[in-house]
Amino acid sequence: MCESSSCCRPPKDVPPKWFKIRNYLKALRFRTRWLIIEYIGNGKKSTEEIYNYLLKKGEKLTKSGLYYHLLELKNAGIIEVADYIERRGAPEKVWKLKTKKIVIDLLENRGGK
Repeated sequence: MCESSSCCRPPKDVPPKWFKIRNYLKALRFRTRWLIIEYIGNGKKSTEEIYNYLLKKGEKLTKSGLYYHLLELKNAGIIEVADYIERRGAPEKVWKLKTKKIVIDLLENRGGK
């Protein structure tokens, strides 16, 4: 917890693209999320398929843990819902990559070359 309320807030002069970079880094800091990205690849995978794949890879997580990781990747703009599979009860989400490459131009909008 911060002792000063200003330490958790970004400075007012920070460009919005920096927040996007921060969100990518936050989303990609766990091995589980890299495995999800790798497994989805250029295709589409259902939540159940992703869960079973992670278990086979030795990941120890609950379904709610998986949903947390999927949501973090979605919020960062890395994955998105591509479709739904009708199941008994709630429909199951099918995921695909929204972002396949992240490029950081450190000099963008700075006039540098």
